[in-house]
Amino acid sequence: MKLFKRLLFITIALVIGAPATISFIALYPPSVDPVPIAGAKIVNTRYEGQPAVANPIDIVIAEHPHLANGGISTIHSGAFNSDVHFPPGPLGKNLKMVTRKGPTLIGGMCSTTVFGKQDVLITFCGSLAGFEFQMLEPRTLKLLARYRLPQRPSTFEGLIKANFDIIMSDTSGGAYFYLDHEGYVIFADSQQQVQKLGHRQNDDGSWEFYLADSWDLSHYVPLECFSLLNWFPDRDRCDPITAVTPDHNGLIWWVTRKGRIGTLNTTTEAVATIMLDSEEIQNSFAVDSDAVFIVSDHAMYALEASDQGEPVILWREQYDRGTERKPGIATQGAGTTPTLFGDNYLTVTDNQDAQVNLLVWKRDPAYKGERLICKVPLFNPGYSAAEISMVAYNRSIIIENTYGYWNALQQTEWHDVVGGISRIDVRKDESGCDIVWTSPEISPSGVGKLSADNGLIYFYTFTPQTLPSGKRGANAWYITALDARSGRTVYKHLTGAGSNYDVNWGPLTIGPDGALYASARGGFISLWDGQ
Repeated sequence: MKLFKRLLFITIALVIGAPATISFIALYPPSVDPVPIAGAKIVNTRYEGQPAVANPIDIVIAEHPHLANGGISTIHSGAFNSDVHFPPGPLGKNLKMVTRKGPTLIGGMCSTTVFGKQDVLITFCGSLAGFEFQMLEPRTLKLLARYRLPQRPSTFEGLIKANFDIIMSDTSGGAYFYLDHEGYVIFADSQQQVQKLGHRQNDDGSWEFYLADSWDLSHYVPLECFSLLNWFPDRDRCDPITAVTPDHNGLIWWVTRKGRIGTLNTTTEAVATIMLDSEEIQNSFAVDSDAVFIVSDHAMYALEASDQGEPVILWREQYDRGTERKPGIATQGAGTTPTLFGDNYLTVTDNQDAQVNLLVWKRDPAYKGERLICKVPLFNPGYSAAEISMVAYNRSIIIENTYGYWNALQQTEWHDVVGGISRIDVRKDESGCDIVWTSPEISPSGVGKLSADNGLIYFYTFTPQTLPSGKRGANAWYITALDARSGRTVYKHLTGAGSNYDVNWGPLTIGPDGALYASARGGFISLWDGQ
């Protein structure tokens, strides 16, 4: 059986390693209609708790001049990576849910979701067959248009070596894209091309994506990776771009896995770069009006661009990266994306061996004193990890424990996934930070989102099912609403059971229409209050 699976992986790899046109003809269906995603046997109740009463939280986050307004322009809401959305999410009243199958015949899922013209969903999707942007109709999830992208080298390598961790730990290819102030999707594909993707509705009512512009960075960033024509690459020459974000002057900043940091001036097409010494960058990054904030697997950085566009380091804070990669994070280092909150705060986690810590610094580059405000141990010693960016607003931070979770394709030991969600507040006098509450909910694989309009924070949680026989059944997965003030679980709505309903590091997204959206391994989910 193992030999058969290995041969199957190699066969698929050779197909997807062929030219893109052959790959998509072989593996992509001609159309994708809204259909239910398959699930395992369900014995748990479908709804627990009671509908909430909206209790808004007063949050002000400065708008970015080069991002779309409304706080839904990136995977983590905006340039602060706050994971705060301002539309009202579902309160739990007579909930309605729609699911649809994933993007290809052989599975796959979508990650970052933003909202374009007429509030259509624009989402980045990937599978073993390739990557693409999809446009979906709100709530119904009807497919409106698609834009196909080149395959990532890591997919070919992972299949040939039968090692899915190579695929699942790669954050390149376009997932960390953003929606700019003019409504264009800006992203870096797997061929080191920064693309500007537009979308429009035609006279006949149909929708389409179109390429508005592109910039080639392959002369500045090597991409000599494992491929059908290169089975023994130089690892230092395989360096995919992982994330792009603009600064307040309109320069597009980009980072690579091997530690390159660069800027792109789209007017002059000038590119400037620096490279960190033996440090990797796996996460996206944050931006305010003063600096760009990037975390590597060794240290936290604040940078600005010189007059020539060259990245200049303003300050660097090293943290404890531990001695190994923990089960529950993608690399040996900080798993969380840098998050900005309040007037002058920045937070990530470290990777200390016994127990990870929440770190909060003063971010202002002009500040001359001790930057570190607090270092707070999270969850339980020996069972503590943080791969998912925290929700942060005003003086509060809410973070999930991801210890024990690898990914939806490889996960087998669910008893190690102990869970826990904590809220930590910075003291008013900035003398330290305090844990305000801890919830026992288990949310290891989904990016939570706070609705400022109703005061609920949404997570994607699971509960092991017990079958009538007494045996353990497939995990039951829920969209779970917590009260951000108290940490109390308000309600839980079951989406499905089994690995097809695992969101696999994907975010929840609150749309302008008040619906909540999520992408699971097997497809897409929408949830909203009924009448």
